Amino acid sequence: MIITYHNIQFFKIQFGDMVIAFNPISKDSKFKGSRFGADIVLISTNSTDFNGIESVSSKNKEPFVISGPGEYEVQGIFIKGTRSDSQYKDKKRINTIYTLKIDSMNVGFLGALNVKELSDNSKSILADIDILFVPIGGSGVLNSSDAHNLATKLGPKIIIPMHYGEVGQENALKNFLKESGDENIKPIDKLTIKKKDLEDKLGEIFVFTASV
Repeated sequence: MIITYHNIQFFKIQFGDMVIAFNPISKDSKFKGSRFGADIVLISTNSTDFNGIESVSSKNKEPFVISGPGEYEVQGIFIKGTRSDSQYKDKKRINTIYTLKIDSMNVGFLGALNVKELSDNSKSILADIDILFVPIGGSGVLNSSDAHNLATKLGPKIIIPMHYGEVGQENALKNFLKESGDENIKPIDKLTIKKKDLEDKLGEIFVFTASV
């Protein structure tokens, strides 16, 4: 499995010929993102910063779009989504937390979450997560301290912080890494990971350089 980052909460996971996009950035957003074809698109929150289906569509590939809670099976990938709340851009919104299993690894994506305490349903689907994507920037999503506390409680093997770098969020990543006790983590362009690579990891943080 190969993970790359494309700004804000826009991630690409590739496993073999399968491409999954999380929260692609719309052309109407102030943020810039990449363009590529995806097989599956997961949208956690209805905002132009996260719902850019056109960014991951092509003439030869129309993705299967999931944009809310439920249970799904797409091309052998099992996906669960559970409802949570968001206050993104000062507007009350529905946010969907997703979990899915890829290459024998459980992936959790918190989206634009801004509540410190998860519902029992959300805790249930996140009970055995290997890789967790967590927003850390504040301003409608979790702040650095709350994000770190929640990620630690969930106990993933790998933590991937996202949604930082906006104006007013310049110190979000620094503060998150300080909470973890390791401020010297170097950004990477991509993460190539297999199940066996997780054996000796517990809460290891990976920071990505955004490709836009």
